Amino acid sequence: MTDATPDSLIPYDEIVQEALRAVVGRVLGEVEAAGGLPGEHHFYITFKTGAAGVDIPPHLTARFPDEMTIVIQNRYWDLKVYEDRFEVGLSFNQVGAKLHIPFAAVTGFVDPAVNFALQFQAQSEDGEPEQTGAAGNDPPLTEPVEDGSNVVSVDFTRKK
Repeated sequence: MTDATPDSLIPYDEIVQEALRAVVGRVLGEVEAAGGLPGEHHFYITFKTGAAGVDIPPHLTARFPDEMTIVIQNRYWDLKVYEDRFEVGLSFNQVGAKLHIPFAAVTGFVDPAVNFALQFQAQSEDGEPEQTGAAGNDPPLTEPVEDGSNVVSVDFTRKK
């Protein structure tokens, strides 16, 4: 007997990644339908700026060539959620910008108000997950995550 795990013919990792992105879409859709964030909820959303379908102003791409974290809290407008992406207006240095972000580009979603977080791999254009590091503009988590929290981390490694 060997300890090696056999390769799966079912793409479980891709299915789970897609389901996690659907959570982000549903949450943002509920915020859109309600016309705003309830209570103290606010979101940090990290995404790959160079991913297919991402449409952000060139000055933001130049500043964040790999990954960017946005905050949906007090000053946002025109949140629109679609099956495969979302759009939102945000202000950067007092200049408004409209961002179009496919869910496939999202690598992190955090709602600090309730200690909820999702992390997953960005998908490359060929459908394979990309390996990502920590966002350069994202401060490190300083609070330890205790057992029983609402944090879900998924990090699949594909055997080739």
